[in-house]
Amino acid sequence: MFFKYSKSSALPKDPLFSNQALYQLIIPLIIEQFLSVFVGMVDIMMISSSGEAAVSGISLVDTINILLINLFSALATGGSVVAAHYLGQKKREKACLSANQLLLSVTVLSSAIALISLLFNRLILSLIFGHVEKAVMESAVTYFYLSALSYPFLGIYNGCAALCRSMGNSKISMKTSLCMNCINIAGNSVFLYLFQMGVAGVGMATLISRITAAIIMCIIILNKNNTIYIDFALGFSPKFAIIKDILKVGIPTGLENSIFQLGKILVQSLIASFGTAAIAANAVANTVASFEVIPAAAIGLAMVTVTGQAYGAKRKEETIYYVKRLMKMAYLSIAVTSLLTCAAAPAIIRFYSLSQEASSIALSIILYHGIACILIWPSSFALPNALRATNHAKYTMIVSILSMWIFRIGFSYLIGDTMGFGALGVWIAMSIDWAVRSICFVWKLKGGKWLAD
Repeated sequence: MFFKYSKSSALPKDPLFSNQALYQLIIPLIIEQFLSVFVGMVDIMMISSSGEAAVSGISLVDTINILLINLFSALATGGSVVAAHYLGQKKREKACLSANQLLLSVTVLSSAIALISLLFNRLILSLIFGHVEKAVMESAVTYFYLSALSYPFLGIYNGCAALCRSMGNSKISMKTSLCMNCINIAGNSVFLYLFQMGVAGVGMATLISRITAAIIMCIIILNKNNTIYIDFALGFSPKFAIIKDILKVGIPTGLENSIFQLGKILVQSLIASFGTAAIAANAVANTVASFEVIPAAAIGLAMVTVTGQAYGAKRKEETIYYVKRLMKMAYLSIAVTSLLTCAAAPAIIRFYSLSQEASSIALSIILYHGIACILIWPSSFALPNALRATNHAKYTMIVSILSMWIFRIGFSYLIGDTMGFGALGVWIAMSIDWAVRSICFVWKLKGGKWLAD
């Protein structure tokens, strides 16, 4: 049991979220997460027709894009937590005011990052990636320029999507994500195969899809029939008290996600030293692993909305009930996906036509990852969202950063390199990081003091 006190495991009377409401929140999030992973794979498959330089250039820029997407998402999470607290307190006008402030903050931040990226495009790429082949750099410059133009729209989309989730409506962001991804794939087809635009075509498709998604979400969030909406009557002048509350969650979460991505880059460089077979095996295992955790990751997103509203309403018992309920769902879902993945692993690996050595490494990683997921993934990644939703984002940041640098990175070199376990050793180190994080998060939640702060 995670918690010291909870009178009953039954659904509370007059709950904020019924079981049906929970499913209506979670299922669209699962679909949205699946779309995100699937379309990313399709993008790479489609651009591969333009050659290795194009694939390499886009891959380099995508490491920057992922970093920035996590930053926008972190700020959006901060805004959704504040809005959820106000909804729990039945303060609708305050929730709308926080929505205005979130949109203001995310627009200013994303526009500033876009401007810097546009002005110092090639310099930024050279500083981060050093000297790469000329063809790769030119592809990266083109894609980075078009990506930078899309940052403000991506920031607005993330902010609006987070607000929709904070009022318990994830269908809106799911449908918009589906529309955005369909436009992206259709745009890729037109610009790549009809107009032969190569990397520029992929960048244009991404830009158009993000502009469209931002416009759709803005139209939706302006509707006064929503529980939360953008109210022009409240104005957009900075309200620093609300912005401070947003940043109280957004900054630690953003730092945590950004440093986490940096750690992944360092670990990937270690895997590269193990040879081509290890690189190929790790790439396949990462693809499989991303599908494996989709349902549990979606439940983790729902955790922010549900526990945020319950906490804002000062319903301690109900907050605990929802955390326990969602954690059970996360463990059950990841057990199902992990067991199915492990069973299908040999067939999945054959699909990639790897060498015998790479196939063997990939199989061992996939099987190990599946077992580790069942045991500790939800408590390492879904559970901390309950802490973020109750104003403990700084704690999750400190734990995650220290654990990553000490255990994930440090043990990767120890187990993978020094002890000779290779790529599998890196994944073993990753699971040790999960275990340490889980222990720290469970310890924080145990006893109920996290609700008293």
